[in-house]
Amino acid sequence: MSYRLGVDVGGTFTDICLFNEETGKVNVFKIPSTPTDPSEAIAHGIKAILENNSVSPNQVVYLVHGTTVATNAAIEHTGASTGLITTKGFKDLLELARQKRPDLYNLFVDKPDPLVPRHLRKEVKERLQYDGSILISLEMESVIQAIEDLKKEGVHSIAVCLLHSYVNPVHEQKIKEVIKSKFPEAYISVSHEVISEYREYERLTTTVLNAYLGPKVSQYMSNFKDRIKQLGIKQAPYINQSNGGVMSIEAARNNPVKTALSGPSAGVVGGAYVASLAGFQDIITFDMGGTSTDVCLIQKLTPQVSTEKTVADYPVRIPMIDVNAVGAGGGSIAWIDSGGALKVGPHSAGAEPGPVCYGKGGTEPTVTDANVVLGRLNQETILGGRMKVDLPSARKVLREKIADLINLNIIQAADSILKVVISNMVRAIRVISVERGYDPRDFTLVAFGGAGPLHATYVAKEIGIKKILIPENPGILCALGLLASDIKADYVQTHIMENCCKNLNSIKETFIQLEQEAVQWLSQQEVPPEKQILQRFIDMRYEGQNYELAVSAPASFDDEEALSLLAENFHIEHERAYGYRNEKAPIQLVNFRVSAIGIVSKAEVKKDEMESENAENAQVQERKVFFEKEGLIQTPIYARGLLRAGNKIMGPAVIEQMDSTVVIPPGYYGSIDFYRNIIIQEGSVR
Repeated sequence: MSYRLGVDVGGTFTDICLFNEETGKVNVFKIPSTPTDPSEAIAHGIKAILENNSVSPNQVVYLVHGTTVATNAAIEHTGASTGLITTKGFKDLLELARQKRPDLYNLFVDKPDPLVPRHLRKEVKERLQYDGSILISLEMESVIQAIEDLKKEGVHSIAVCLLHSYVNPVHEQKIKEVIKSKFPEAYISVSHEVISEYREYERLTTTVLNAYLGPKVSQYMSNFKDRIKQLGIKQAPYINQSNGGVMSIEAARNNPVKTALSGPSAGVVGGAYVASLAGFQDIITFDMGGTSTDVCLIQKLTPQVSTEKTVADYPVRIPMIDVNAVGAGGGSIAWIDSGGALKVGPHSAGAEPGPVCYGKGGTEPTVTDANVVLGRLNQETILGGRMKVDLPSARKVLREKIADLINLNIIQAADSILKVVISNMVRAIRVISVERGYDPRDFTLVAFGGAGPLHATYVAKEIGIKKILIPENPGILCALGLLASDIKADYVQTHIMENCCKNLNSIKETFIQLEQEAVQWLSQQEVPPEKQILQRFIDMRYEGQNYELAVSAPASFDDEEALSLLAENFHIEHERAYGYRNEKAPIQLVNFRVSAIGIVSKAEVKKDEMESENAENAQVQERKVFFEKEGLIQTPIYARGLLRAGNKIMGPAVIEQMDSTVVIPPGYYGSIDFYRNIIIQEGSVR
C-alpha cells in the first residue's frame, strides 16, 4: 500500500494527516508544537502516526508541509542580518513608505522598524527610465564598494532592488553576478526574480523581506529534509505556499516570502475540498486554532486571492489567498483593561506554557479554560485521552483574574470571555464579506481547527449564516488540505496600456513571455505536460484610478471580441466591489499575471453508505454544559468516531473526537452526510 502525509505546524499543535491511497482511510495525529525547532515535533509526530498504523516509511509516496517559520521570523524579527543595494537617492524609501498611519484614529502607533537599518543600505550609481531604457549606466566601482562594505558589516543576506528593474533587469543581473563572485556565502534576493511589477515601495519591501527570511528558512528546510531522510522516507517533500499551491524545497529556499501564509492557505484549500464533496460551492472558511482565527471567502469553490497583503505589518506584493486573521484562538488570553473592560487576545498562551487547564505552567485565563469551565470541552482529558485537563486550576484562574475583578461568578465570567471572542471573530468575517459587497447569508460556514467547531454555531448565528459544515477531522483539516493542493507558481509583468485594438499584439506577446516562464518552471518541478494548467489574469482599472482589480483574462487575444469580454468582466467586478460601473471611461491594463498549476493526485476521501438516523449508539456519556438561556443542563456527549452517515443529533449535544469538539446548542440539529461531515442548522430533526 502507498500513503500520503500532510504536516501542518500551528502555534499550539502540530497536525499530521496520513492518507491511504488504496482504501481512502484518513488517520490523524496531533502533538504539541516545539517552537524552538518545529521540525522536532514533526519528526516525533510522523514517527508516531506511522508506527500507530503499522506503516513503513518507504510506503510514503508523497509528503507536503505547511510551515510557519517564515511568518514567525517576520513577526518576532529573528531573520538574518540583511543589507540592501539600491539606486542612488532611494535608500530611504524603506522609511518614507506610503505616508499612511498604521491606525487612522491613534496618533501614537509606530510604524514597524525597517528590516534593514540605514547604515546597511548602500546606493549604487545607475538609473533606468520608466520604459527600461538606460539613462545612467551601472558604475561597477560603486557596486564593488557596496558589496565590500556589507561584507565587512557581517550581513548574511543581500537584497537588490533598483528603480524600474521590473522592466529591464540588466543592472540587477550584473550586481547579482558580482555578489556571487565577491561574497558567495551571502543569500541573494533580487527584485526582478521576486516580483516583476511596478510600485517601488511594495516591490522593495517584498524583496527585502525575502532576503531577511532567506537564511533562516533555508536552514529550516535543510533540517526538515534531513529529518525526513532520517525517518526513512525517500520521497522529497513539498512545501505549501501562500497562494494555496505547493512547491519544492529548493523553490521555497529561493522564495521564502511565498511561504508567509503557508499554514492558513492550506486550511482554505482543505475547506474548499470538503465543501465540494458535500455539495457546497459558496463558503466562508472559519479556522480557529490555538493562537488565531483565519477566515476566507470562497465563491464557486474559488478562494479570493489578494496581492496587497501584509506580513508582520510589512507590505508584500505577491499573490496570497485572501485570509483575514485575528488574534482569537483557544489560547487567547482574557484580561481586564485599565477601564475595567473585558478583553480577549491578541496575546496567546501558545504551545508553551499553554492554557492553565493543560497543566503545563500556564498562569493566564484563556478561551480554552473558559470552555472547560462551561463543560463544552471535556473536563478530564483531551487529545483522545493523551492530555489531562486540570479543571480546578481553570476555575481558580478565571475567578482570580476575571470574575472577582468585574463582579461576576465563574460561569458568567467564562461565558463573557466566549462572547467577546465570538464578537472578534464575527468582525473578521464582516471584513471579507459585508465590507466587500458579499452577503454572508448566501454562504455556508465551514468550521475547522481545534477550536472552530466549538464556536461555529454562535458565530454563524451572530452574522446570519444558516448552515455550518464541520469536516470529519476538523482539527487537522489544514494537514488534509495540503494533500489536496496542486503545485503552483505565479508570474507577473507590469505593462500599462489601454484596453484597445492597437494593443492586441502587445497583450499577446506579454502573455506568451509569461507562459514560457511558467511552463519552464513546471518542467523543473517535473510536472508532465498533460498535467500542466495555465491561468491568465490582468489587473485592471479605469483611467485615473490608482488601484486595480484582478480580472480573469481570455485564453487568446485574436480579435476585438476578446477585449470586449475582458472589459465586461472588469465592469462586473468593479460594480460588485464598488457599487458602480462606468462604461464610458477608458480601461487600463496594468499587471499581466499567469498562474502555473501542476495537477497532483488528490487524497480521494471515500463515501459512507447511508445508515440509520439513530445516533444513540454513539452516545458515550452525559455532563452538565452551560448554554446562555438554559444555564447548566445535562447534555449528551457523543463520540465522533461512532457516528455514521444518516445519523441525526438534536441539540443540546457535544460531539468529541481526538482533534476537536463540536457543540450543538439547543434549537439546532446536526446530520451526518455521506462523507462523515456534520451539517448543523437551526430547527428540529425532520
